[in-house]
Amino acid sequence: MKTCIITGATGYIGSHVLKYLLQKGWNIHIIARPESGYDDVADVLSRIHVFEYDGNIRRLITYFQQANAEVVFHLAAAVITNNQPEQIPVLIQSNIQFYTEVLEAMRHCDTGLFIGTGTYWQNYNSTTYNPVDLYAATKEASEKILQYYVDAHHFRAITLRLFDVYGEDDRRPKLWNLLRDIAGADKSIDVSPGGQYLDLVHISDVCTAYEAAFNLLNSDLSVKNEVYGVSTGELHTLKEIISLFQSVSGKTIRVNFGKRPYKEREVMKPMRGYKILPNWQVNKQVINMLNNVIGGGKLDLIILLTPSLELERRVA
Repeated sequence: MKTCIITGATGYIGSHVLKYLLQKGWNIHIIARPESGYDDVADVLSRIHVFEYDGNIRRLITYFQQANAEVVFHLAAAVITNNQPEQIPVLIQSNIQFYTEVLEAMRHCDTGLFIGTGTYWQNYNSTTYNPVDLYAATKEASEKILQYYVDAHHFRAITLRLFDVYGEDDRRPKLWNLLRDIAGADKSIDVSPGGQYLDLVHISDVCTAYEAAFNLLNSDLSVKNEVYGVSTGELHTLKEIISLFQSVSGKTIRVNFGKRPYKEREVMKPMRGYKILPNWQVNKQVINMLNNVIGGGKLDLIILLTPSLELERRVA
């Protein structure tokens, strides 16, 4: 039985990765904050090991030693866009300090494989180093710290840069929830002109990407520290997606395009050119799924908020 440690397992993506690996027979330990809510994993809590981290790194090291995991899946992050000055400590603590503490705990045990999580927002205008915002900059900084541990302590690692993740049971504030709220109602929303492109990747494909990343590290010793994009390669504008939603729902949706400006450093087109994981492929294509829906299937499209539609800051 394979054993892993997962951070961020109480969030949307992390909880899905957790449940997917449980189905595959993994022995799973999760690292959670004392204030974490367990709603998304309540149905599997009895089948996993939970360590609540209070900031005492010596206790964290001891737990890592006892868990004796083969790999760490690191999904914990503070996702705060357009941050206020008072939120800088949260970004630094969650995305850099805790990230480093996890790597340091690994250094004191036999766990040498690490799979991290990045974002395509690290590459504004598809340039090599150009974070969209401070959040993306902290993700970039953490990867530089990872390189130190790879070089100095012989870790082997893969970072998955996720694109716009969607799924049926996502309760986070999403475009889907906004549109559903106003569909057929006497309500409207103000949005940007809607020309920004999204690359929507289904949560099930994200889960298999994490598994594929482990399989690659586990089978190919030449992989030292690689970055892969997790995307479908399909691009659709926000305006196209809203139009498709209206066609599928059959309800009038009042969206006021252009009533809000594009945000500063709006990502108009996601990064192209990331390497794709070997032995991984996308199984759910957005357009094909919508065509099936329009033909009488069940609507199951839930779309991640784009920067121009974000209603609130999120900590995941």
